[in-house]
Amino acid sequence: MASSSSSGLTFKLHPLVIVNISDHYTRVKSQMNPTLAPPHANNAAAPNGGDGVVSSLPPRVYGCVIGVQKGRTVEIFNSFELLYDPSTHSLDRPFLEKKQELYKKVFPHFYILGWYSTGSDAEESDMHIHKALMDINESPVYVLLNPSINHSQKDLPVSIYESELHVIDGIPQLIFVLSSYTIETVEAERISVDHVAHLKPSDGGSAATQLAAHLTGIHSAIKMLHSRIKVLHHYLVAMQKGDVPCENSLLRQVSSLLRRLPAIESGKFQDDFLMEYNDTLLISYLAMLTNCSSGMNELVDKFNTAYDRHTRRGGRTAFM
Repeated sequence: MASSSSSGLTFKLHPLVIVNISDHYTRVKSQMNPTLAPPHANNAAAPNGGDGVVSSLPPRVYGCVIGVQKGRTVEIFNSFELLYDPSTHSLDRPFLEKKQELYKKVFPHFYILGWYSTGSDAEESDMHIHKALMDINESPVYVLLNPSINHSQKDLPVSIYESELHVIDGIPQLIFVLSSYTIETVEAERISVDHVAHLKPSDGGSAATQLAAHLTGIHSAIKMLHSRIKVLHHYLVAMQKGDVPCENSLLRQVSSLLRRLPAIESGKFQDDFLMEYNDTLLISYLAMLTNCSSGMNELVDKFNTAYDRHTRRGGRTAFM
């Protein structure tokens, strides 16, 4: 597979496509036997399980991506699932045509731009599916989502491939080449993604669990900010020593960032910060007082109950 594409196309990927592929993979995997072996990257097992045999490898899911192409810009808006036959390594063509017809009624301006799957890398067997879609789109795109969790990876585990004709050992062959892309969002998608990110766990979750998740997110954001500031600082030090050439445009951007710092050191900012800080402490103090009062009331109620029982027993003994 070649390193990068030379077509000059610009790809824009919407978050809805990534959510759809992830949801498709999660649903298929949840239907499999939960006691599976550790995941294996190169798996060509069918997600639809036509033979009913549970595979020890993670599933692969397949679908089509739809969108629009204007000039040299390809924008992928949505996707839908496909049925895959592992015995013939082919897609269910009648099902594809039916889904295409239904989507055409709802989204008349969207066209099938290519297909998607899951895995760590494009495989040779994927080219069969790729070629099968060339009668719908002469140059389909291949969106690949890597479901393996890699905590050290900062980029999205999504790759977009194009196909190019290369001469290998004197034989022209169609191979996958990697293409760059950008994430494009509309306001509705931003609201939806933010809503999904703030959803509570399915079991409700405790306050401590939600607080821990919130603090973890803040810690990750601060850690990323610190790493980027560190990179920028090293670059500026190297520029000052003359190790790297001076870039005035970068220096202007850094200067613009630094000019914002005195704004948070003003007297008004300190007063507002102390006011918010004192209000937070006051609320915490009132919450502790409320808890203490509630505990004291419960203790007094228990003491009164025990005293009443003791008084009644003492009265009966004196009467006898």
